Amino acid sequence: MAATGTGVNVLRWGALAFGIFYGFSHQSAIRTSDRKAATQHEWDRQTKLIEDAKKAFSDKKNPQQGDGVITNPDDPKFDLEKYLTKVAKENPE
Repeated sequence: MAATGTGVNVLRWGALAFGIFYGFSHQSAIRTSDRKAATQHEWDRQTKLIEDAKKAFSDKKNPQQGDGVITNPDDPKFDLEKYLTKVAKENPE
């Protein structure tokens, strides 16, 4: 009878040890995931701030004309066809 009680106690202590190990490893995985998400969120926030600052600087440096045609060829939104149409209207010769 004593051997059966000892076997049950070993199983109980083993299950407890396994549960503690699983809890620590699972908590570690959750923390890692949360840290990665927080880092990504901060990266996205900083990237958005930089893009907003670049846009504000570009708007300040090169304000758009009344017709909305971008005349700076280095601007990524520059449209050659619209620019040539504008020039043709200004110089009908």
